[in-house]
Amino acid sequence: MEPENLTSAVTAAPAPDLSLLVIGLLKGVQYREQDERQWEDLLNLQARVRDYVAVLNLDLVLDEAEGYAFLKSRPEPADDDPAPRLPRLIARRPLSFAVSLLLALLRKKLAEFDAGGSDTRLILSRDEIADLVRVFLPDGSNEARLIDQIETHINKVVELGFLHKLKSVGGSSAGIASYEVRRILKAFVDAQWLAEFDARLAIYQTALSTTAADQKGRDE
Repeated sequence: MEPENLTSAVTAAPAPDLSLLVIGLLKGVQYREQDERQWEDLLNLQARVRDYVAVLNLDLVLDEAEGYAFLKSRPEPADDDPAPRLPRLIARRPLSFAVSLLLALLRKKLAEFDAGGSDTRLILSRDEIADLVRVFLPDGSNEARLIDQIETHINKVVELGFLHKLKSVGGSSAGIASYEVRRILKAFVDAQWLAEFDARLAIYQTALSTTAADQKGRDE
């Protein structure tokens, strides 16, 4: 005998919640890997999300291929534009020179990694990240101080969301930390910026050499 209503026995999937999606985006970057269901909801409702956040003077940045989405403030109007200047809901984060250099080096490493096409996740140890910076410092830099400084800069980049610290193998904290370079970094350091990378690094290297020389003079 057939059930009176077969469809009533099937639990319907809950409808996507626009408010839940927007609140999640306002809290920070959303990744496909964190919640596949919510990611699908975001893809299905992205037009409505864009309209919703536009009222807050925000744009939705969504990269379906890389699997991330975030909100950013709309560009401010030009000086001769009569449009009102709205308060920024998402504050700008000024970065130190050293953190900017580290982000630039990680972005270049990610581009080289992608060109190799061997994997989708770029994972670097703390020592490998230190080596990226070390080549731009003058000979004779204090190694212990360098590692301490790089640890501080790495932690800042983790806080910004461009590096993800991985758990040590076996749960032990004794080993050297490893980090995954988040692909969202590509959205903040674009191809045009990367094309000018060598010129920028020359400026960075000069500034770092000057800073190191000043520090050495104070230590002597």
